[in-house]
Amino acid sequence: MDRDVDRDVDHDPRAGYDEHGVLHEYDEHSALYDEHDEHLGHAYDPFDDPASDELRRADRHTRPKGRGGRTAKRLLVFVVAIALIGGAAFAAVTVLKPALSGFGGDTDYPGPGTTEVQVTVNPGDTGRAIANTLFTAGVVKTAKAFTDAAADNPASAAIQPGEYTLKKEMKAADAVALLANPANRTVPMVTIPEGRWKSEVFATLAKASGKPVADYEAAAKDAATIGLPASAKGNVEGYLFPATYEFAKDSTPTEQLRQMVQKTVSTLTAQGVAPDDMEKVLITASILEAEGRSTEDREKQARVIQNRIDQGMNLQLDSTVSYGVQKRALTTTDAERADKNPYNTYVTAGLPAGPIGNPSASSIEAALHPADGPWLFWVTTNPSTGETKFAVTQDEHDQYVKEFQAWCQANTGKC
Repeated sequence: MDRDVDRDVDHDPRAGYDEHGVLHEYDEHSALYDEHDEHLGHAYDPFDDPASDELRRADRHTRPKGRGGRTAKRLLVFVVAIALIGGAAFAAVTVLKPALSGFGGDTDYPGPGTTEVQVTVNPGDTGRAIANTLFTAGVVKTAKAFTDAAADNPASAAIQPGEYTLKKEMKAADAVALLANPANRTVPMVTIPEGRWKSEVFATLAKASGKPVADYEAAAKDAATIGLPASAKGNVEGYLFPATYEFAKDSTPTEQLRQMVQKTVSTLTAQGVAPDDMEKVLITASILEAEGRSTEDREKQARVIQNRIDQGMNLQLDSTVSYGVQKRALTTTDAERADKNPYNTYVTAGLPAGPIGNPSASSIEAALHPADGPWLFWVTTNPSTGETKFAVTQDEHDQYVKEFQAWCQANTGKC
């Protein structure tokens, strides 16, 4: 709802409600008089136009002298006009009959209401639009009753888009109070956790919306429409920002994905990341999201990634291997680590081919601001607590790996 309810009530003094509570707008083109016409009040009459000489001569041969024919034509036009006006009035009364219930009497129901009815307040709806929606649904007796009640209740400025359960034939003031209470608002909400793969995000969105996963997969292929930067090379992975979203009930998969992509792009832009660099940042951030637990650990891991790349060492990260074979697991097998796919950092140098999930803002921040240090290794020695140890040498790292193996032995089935 427009936050300035007064704008919906205090409109053009020449516009407003008629005596039936029906909204109308002043139209300067339909006004009876033109302020620039020097003959104010003189209605146009086709018979007042001077005829040409030819018409005058022809007229003398086709009608009797005098004004009899002219008077007959005037009478005919008058009768036709009256008939048209009468027909239009009948049609208007028939169509607007529900709105005329307040004519000559109360324009508001006494309440408290009868049967329940669902009403939708759409994003961008003004007070006038909400009033008409409620009138159409039979909630209020007239639209004017609602706008008057809204003007009297400052809380009406807090009405938000969403679904509301009201009753038919409510007192307008009660309808305003109900809509202004956020506890009565129902909106389709869906939460996307951090680090989820795009396939998992599509499944979550489909479950919430009732639309097929295939619709989301198809929408993701339209890179331009959903707003992917060129550096993404048409791959939406990494750009589906993890958050809780309020999607409109009738929003399409394309609209939902576009909103999520825009949130990722705006987060990167706010950090000063150029479009051409967004993909690289998201690849690193997605690894940190999969591997790290705390901000401090992620900043150290970002440094390890950079140090290993600078020294020409493969990253050898199980998280990238798991993504490459699309199998979530804490550890990987020899066969999986040997699988030749562009995400396997055991067999491929440098960063993987693309993001391995959708990172949070904190992981993006860590990717952009690595800690200072000489580390070349890390291992999470206790997956339950997330305790992670960093090493500079292979020997030191091997000792930490043994701690992790001991944890796995003590927690059968978790590794």
